[in-house]
Amino acid sequence: MVIKADVKKVFNWGRYPVVEARVFESDFIKDYQELLPLESGLIPRGNGRSYGDASLSKCILSSLKMDKLLSFDQEEGVLEAQSGVLLSKIISFILPKGYFLPVTPGTQWVTLGGAVAADVHGKNHHKEGSFGRHVLSIKLMRGNGELVNCSREENEELFFQTIGGMGLTGFMLSVKFRLKKVETAYIKEQRIKAANLEEIFTLFEQSADYTYSVAWIDCLQKGLGLGRSILMRGEHAKQNELPAKYRENPLKIPRKQVFRLPFYLPGFVLNNFTARIFNALYYGKQRKQAVKCITPLNTFFYPLDVMKDWNRCYGKSGFVQYQFVLPKAKSYEGMRRALDILRQRHLGSFLAVLKLFGKGSREFPYSFPMEGYTLALDIKYSPRIRETISLLDQLVEEFEGRLYLAKDALSKASLLPSIQNDQKFTSFQFERLQNGDTDTGRDL
Repeated sequence: MVIKADVKKVFNWGRYPVVEARVFESDFIKDYQELLPLESGLIPRGNGRSYGDASLSKCILSSLKMDKLLSFDQEEGVLEAQSGVLLSKIISFILPKGYFLPVTPGTQWVTLGGAVAADVHGKNHHKEGSFGRHVLSIKLMRGNGELVNCSREENEELFFQTIGGMGLTGFMLSVKFRLKKVETAYIKEQRIKAANLEEIFTLFEQSADYTYSVAWIDCLQKGLGLGRSILMRGEHAKQNELPAKYRENPLKIPRKQVFRLPFYLPGFVLNNFTARIFNALYYGKQRKQAVKCITPLNTFFYPLDVMKDWNRCYGKSGFVQYQFVLPKAKSYEGMRRALDILRQRHLGSFLAVLKLFGKGSREFPYSFPMEGYTLALDIKYSPRIRETISLLDQLVEEFEGRLYLAKDALSKASLLPSIQNDQKFTSFQFERLQNGDTDTGRDL
């Protein structure tokens, strides 16, 4: 008997766009194999923590019931798990054993399959690359129901296409990957204020030897203050570096109360004026030019996870996150122009994040990172932002950059060949929804 679908409104973390979809969910591989010949337009989907229209289609294969840890080699630090397991569950299992994720995005509420499909990056890309670099093998169900094992030694081309392939090569069943050995659940963190864009670029270059680095950036300043920022850099703390109160249980993360936003904020609350106030307070709360501290892993890597449903801050219309990367030699001028576009159009971002990428992997043709600087912007959705996104798209194309498909919501499909390694998704088994009204999906 073929599994039945739940028909529901589906959206990602940005809450824009919204589509009506038939969602199929099972923990039996055979159920999906029987379903594939009967449905078209299928796309695999995890926990919906991407921002734009990724994994939105008329028919969705949910991986959330496939959430089991399959094997763990503690000596080698290798874990295999089903694709629907959340990173939070993996961390809860591996951290007490002295391991952490080799690469982590800014939330632990993403699935393992989603992390591979988007080839997620973290604060350590300049040192340790993206998630795909640490993947050893993938078990994949193709569009015809065939089960395929792929790795660097077996079905190599398919392996490389799947990492960063946005779920378009098939349905990931399980992933085996290598972990990072750690002594504690804490980070030695330094926070350094930068007066402008030139200063923050200099600080990033001076921090090249640090494992982790990231900056919050104020998008609404101009003149000498354009791009004022706070750089956060860090290393995994060793046990002898912890305060005495943490040394008894060095691999235990202190519990933090999790808050839930019970309602959507009215649309008028977040605007250019309140963004300026927020930015001034955030930049000003650090009185010293530089501070050092010991920070729990959760606070350093997942500061927003402390508030569930924080996306409701943007109101019922939702928001878009726009992330791009520019080649290193062109990054300073490109970022300066991007900030000018945002300021002139009064589109301040409450959460604007700047990172330095190392060299991208030539193995993965559809992976987002390339050597250079990347900027991620959260912008409340309204119809007027479409023109701004178009201007940013033109800038990215002019400067030979790339867009992050895991966060794209409004950019045009015609832009893809020039911002994604000059290649197209041509031979994949799954189709994306094509909707001219919402720009949902891509004709790939």
